Parts: sequence; C-alpha cells; structure tokens
Amino acid sequence: MIKSMTGFGSSTYSFKDAEIYCEIKTVNHRFLEISTKPNDLNNSIDLYVRYTLTKKLKRGSIDVRFRFKTQSGNSYSVNTDSVKNLLKSIKDIPNINSNNINFSDIKDLPGIIKSEKGKGAEDSLIKKTFNNCLKQLIESRELEGLKIEKVFLSKIKKISQNALRISSSNKKYTKKRFINLKKKISDLTNNIDSNKFEHEVAMLVLKHDVAEEIERIKFHCSSLQKEITSNKTSGKKIDFMLQELFRETSTLSVKLDEPNYKKIALDMKLLVEEMREQAQNIE
Repeated sequence: MIKSMTGFGSSTYSFKDAEIYCEIKTVNHRFLEISTKPNDLNNSIDLYVRYTLTKKLKRGSIDVRFRFKTQSGNSYSVNTDSVKNLLKSIKDIPNINSNNINFSDIKDLPGIIKSEKGKGAEDSLIKKTFNNCLKQLIESRELEGLKIEKVFLSKIKKISQNALRISSSNKKYTKKRFINLKKKISDLTNNIDSNKFEHEVAMLVLKHDVAEEIERIKFHCSSLQKEITSNKTSGKKIDFMLQELFRETSTLSVKLDEPNYKKIALDMKLLVEEMREQAQNIE
C-alpha cells in the first residue's frame, strides 16, 4: 500500500503536576531528514527518537517537537561552559574581535541556554508520549496514502481504457492510412517499380504504427497497479515506472496524427504527468 510522506501526529501525557506534549510533522523529501530542537531533550532521548524514526519511516523531512509544562513554571539557565568554549573558538579566528559579540548574537545557538522544563518527567514517560505521537503520525501518512492510491488506480484505469480504444482501431487505421498514402503518392509519380513503391509506402505507414507503444503502455499500467497495491510500495520505484509510462505516452501522441486519437493520447500523457507530481509525496 502507498504511504504518504505528509503527515501529522500529536500526543499529550499528564502526570502529577506536569504535562508532556509531543508533536511530529512530516513533509516530502528525497531522503530521511530528522529535526529535533536541541533544548527539548536530553541526549539519550534524542538518540532514542532518531533511532525509532529511522526504523519506522523510510523517507521524508521529519520535525519533532516536545513541550513540558509544570505548575512551578519553566526555568532556564545559561550554559557558561558552552559560552566560554564558543568565545575561545571565536578568538582563534583571524580578523574577528570577540569583544564585539553580544549575548543576543549567540543565545539561540544550540547548547547556550539550558532548559529545566523537562525536569521531573521520566524518560519512560517521554518515550511513551513520543511513541503514541508516532503511531498517530504513521496512521495519518497511511490515510493520506490511501487517498493517493485511489487517485492513481483511477488514472491508471483511464489510461488503460484509452490504450484499448486506440489499440482496437489501430489495425483498421493503419490499413486506411496505407491506402490513402499509396493513392496520394501514385497520383504524383509515374514509372516506379511497384514492389519498391509498396515497400516505401509500408515503411512510411510503419512510422505511425503504435502497436508497440500500446503494448508497453499496457505493461507499465499493469506493473504500476501491482506496485501500488503491494505490501512494500516504493515511491522511488513508482516514480521510475511513471517516467517510463510518460515516455511511451509522449511517443504515442507524436506518432498519432488522426485528431481524435491524438487528443486521447495527449489526455493519457496529462494523466501520467499528474501522477508524477503526486508521486513526489510517496514514501
């Protein structure tokens, strides 16, 4: 089944006089990119969050946020060791005067401000809140994926039906084209060897024969259906298959010169383009 890279999940856990809130947002990305706010979590929880996400998700830009509330309110302190180390590093840089640097210039850097807002919340409770949030996120991505799957299957069905319409009339159209082309050329030429003449006409007609393109389009549509409904759907694989289908529908639209069939081929090409855009959001 298809899983979307776009999703949202949130979870709240209340205990004693405190509350933990977790929120995860995801959007499409070529790879798996995880972002957490450094001041939100201690190192062990941050590692746990990242490790769990890499096991559960394949692709997407993941933004994880925690909020901790206590009745006593939030408390913050300056990490003096981090400030000293930062200023020492700046002094070592040529042509930069560390005396001109204000606290406001560095306060938002990771590790400068220490927050005590998560103090009192056990790691196990933070993990529980995160896992509940992740469960919601995955359900959200699966639900969005089902919507994409329905749209894809509908478009693939239309492409297959249009391919059959063109295929059913292809032989008849090719024969008609051969007769018309032969008549036009014979009216313009005299004293030409009949065998050579028929061969040249046949070659010209063959350039507009779309039997191979139709067969490849049918194959790609069938393969796409199987991939979309399989248990392990790959967004990258679907994107590649759509590229191949786009190539065949493009060739088809170029080869067909009968107005009605050309329009059908262009409609097929448009449907593939629409799917290619949506495929960018598949995990």
